[in-house]
Amino acid sequence: MKTTNGQSIKICFIGLGSIGKRHLKNLTGVLRERGLAYTIDAVRSRKSLLDEQVNGDINNVYYDIDEAGGDYDIAFVTNPTAMHHSTMERMMGKTRHMFIEKPVFDKHRRELPVFGEGRVFYVACPLRYSNVIRYIKSYVSDKRVFGARAICSSYLPDWRPGTDYRLTYSAKKELGGGVSTDLIHELDYVTHLFGLPLNTMNSSGKFSDLEIDSDDISLYIMKYPDKLVSVHLDYFGKHRKREIEIYTNDDVIVGDLNNQTVCYTNRGKVLHLSQDRAEMQRLEIASFLAMVNGEALNHNTIANAVNTLRLALEDV
Repeated sequence: MKTTNGQSIKICFIGLGSIGKRHLKNLTGVLRERGLAYTIDAVRSRKSLLDEQVNGDINNVYYDIDEAGGDYDIAFVTNPTAMHHSTMERMMGKTRHMFIEKPVFDKHRRELPVFGEGRVFYVACPLRYSNVIRYIKSYVSDKRVFGARAICSSYLPDWRPGTDYRLTYSAKKELGGGVSTDLIHELDYVTHLFGLPLNTMNSSGKFSDLEIDSDDISLYIMKYPDKLVSVHLDYFGKHRKREIEIYTNDDVIVGDLNNQTVCYTNRGKVLHLSQDRAEMQRLEIASFLAMVNGEALNHNTIANAVNTLRLALEDV
């Protein structure tokens, strides 16, 4: 990786919860494989002990962005969604590039920061790097698709073992929780496959017995000139399901992201596309570093991510 300081890559993580720690582990793994030197600082919201593995990768810990240094090559914005916008504004003069966890913001903002040329501000979209979605992207490129149906259904209390789900950001609307934004992956990969729709209808709300104040179900119908696509998102499905069905003139194929298979239902053909979560996320990290180096285009800019957020919030 090329660096502007001529020595090690200088990185800062803002937020080191479960998502931040996962990105940290994958990032350091990629950098070590490439023999690249780095230093990593972290900005945390509260003082608590870092686990041994994370502590070994962190040089300095701060508890306010203003305390952190500057001249960072990369900042990872991995704090709660509701804090992303203010974090980006405060880090703008401290870093050259940013990796921002999805969703980009908790609400649609019509005025976006001016980033300047040569800077990469990338919003996470890991499912685009899954073997299933990459296969389907290639498949639909030369097929006439009449319709598609995507679903992500899972049980929120099972998401983070050992953590009270009622205390997580997912459960709290004011922190950016709720299925429409928390499960924005589905809308992201649908628009990655088919582009932006002409219009979208959405209905959402809180209907289950979960002790949360955020929406626990959201249903979308997206209209294109040549197809309709439906998307179902929920927090209360006891049987985990993450699939997309594609209806074409040749077949009906089902991409199962949990089991990592693609099934041609008419022909009874099943492709096994095994890939662990870490591999998918390391591919994303590697792609982001290529963007920073000017070796790849940023395919999920702030503007792109805001368009997806507008769909999620039905602000179209």
